[in-house]
Amino acid sequence: MHPLLFEVGRFPVYTYGLLLAAAYLTGLWLAVRRARAGGLNGDRVMDLGILIIASALVGAKLLLLVVDFGQYSRNPAELFSLFRSGGVFYGGLIVAVVAAMWYMRRTRLPLWPTTDAFAPGIALGHVVGRLGCLMAGCCYGRPASVRWAITFTNPLAAENVGTPLGVPLHPTQLYEAGAELVILVLLLATERRGRQFPGRTFWLYMLLYAVTRFVIEFYRGDPRGAVGVLSTSQLISVILVPISVAMLIRLVRRAPAPPPAAAARKRVA
Repeated sequence: MHPLLFEVGRFPVYTYGLLLAAAYLTGLWLAVRRARAGGLNGDRVMDLGILIIASALVGAKLLLLVVDFGQYSRNPAELFSLFRSGGVFYGGLIVAVVAAMWYMRRTRLPLWPTTDAFAPGIALGHVVGRLGCLMAGCCYGRPASVRWAITFTNPLAAENVGTPLGVPLHPTQLYEAGAELVILVLLLATERRGRQFPGRTFWLYMLLYAVTRFVIEFYRGDPRGAVGVLSTSQLISVILVPISVAMLIRLVRRAPAPPPAAAARKRVA
């Protein structure tokens, strides 16, 4: 749509790269703000956020290499470009979670309160990041005849990420940005409602994202690898949904029961 923002001399500044940086910074800002409000160590949370960003970049690129090995084995230099493509979100999410758990254990940050602080930040960053995908033309949808279909015409999008030009496509970038925005609002609006327990916000985010990603994948048209009839991201979603449900059930059972007075107030209300 608008892959190249401007040029400084002969150095191109891609819209995707700028929005990717904005995605990480806004997500980190929200996570640190929530963590400090929750009484967590702000300096350690900031360090954790930087580790998450670095590990997410590595993980996203690794999964991009796996799902599109032919392309990147022929042109390995393209794998290291952050200006045109950030990689596969699920790869970044998985590696970032593993790295974050290692860091939290090492620094004794409380596991579930910390992940709860970060989950809405991940959703917010993803909203911004998908707008970058729309500008770059990557993560595009299947051909569509719906009224809200979008047609890419910029030759740079086709050159950089193989976007089909002149063909109405499902705006899957906007589908996912919208879904993440809804998830973000749901997480923040329901966080203080019902039975509260550490880990609820994080695993609810994982569950909601897995479900929405599974559905949106049906409308994606870009090459991104497949396992049988499922795309790589759908397979990960299928694995992640039962894990998320099981963790929510496990954590709510381990959480202390609400005080009798609070339970009575809820019954009266």
